[in-house]
Amino acid sequence: MNPNEHSITEDDIANFLANTPDFFERHAELLATVQLSSGHGSRAVSLQERQAGMLREKIKGLETKVVEMIRHGQDNEGIADKLHGWTRQLLQTAQARELPGAIVHGLTSGFQIPQAAIKVWRVNGIFSNESFATGVSDDAQTFASSLSAPYCGVNSGFEAVGWLPEPALALSLALIPLRAEAAAPVAGLLVLASPDPGRFDSAMGTDFLERLGELAGAALSRLRAQPAAADSQ
Repeated sequence: MNPNEHSITEDDIANFLANTPDFFERHAELLATVQLSSGHGSRAVSLQERQAGMLREKIKGLETKVVEMIRHGQDNEGIADKLHGWTRQLLQTAQARELPGAIVHGLTSGFQIPQAAIKVWRVNGIFSNESFATGVSDDAQTFASSLSAPYCGVNSGFEAVGWLPEPALALSLALIPLRAEAAAPVAGLLVLASPDPGRFDSAMGTDFLERLGELAGAALSRLRAQPAAADSQ
């Protein structure tokens, strides 16, 4: 070989084919003779068959993604419907003192949460002896005020677990601080619990729980209303 001659490399061939799209039109017989690995074992297949197989795999992957998108859309629609129903229930609760119970019942029944409890402080005096406004230590209130976002994770002996009907079954928790509005001080704590250690995980997103806390906190602002506006039934 002449040392001045340039040997043809695979890149040269690839560049030639990429820049000569009509090559296989002039040499169509090559497409029928080229044999490639099937990608599934050692069997050799034609170029067309290999391309068809690759397209089938790509289509299968796209179909899987479409199914996942549809499922996520249906899940989100279901959650939105549940949230809508829960919010409507709170708006239809006539007596302010019934709101804490309505919040808890709506979450456990509508969202299939095994256990829930709620405590509220800084309430109007006419509600100060209600079960939802008693049995909360200063430490628990301080802890709730320290939460800038809902806590999700294992039960580490929080006082709030004792508010639940069955504290021993609370293996994972969501602790949601309650405010009447974003800039207002924390005036309550909502506890969600499950016997499943992974139901409320420290790595899970908290956006939805924050929305629950905002709605519950806004509804409970009626408990801090002046006597003329608050119910005394």
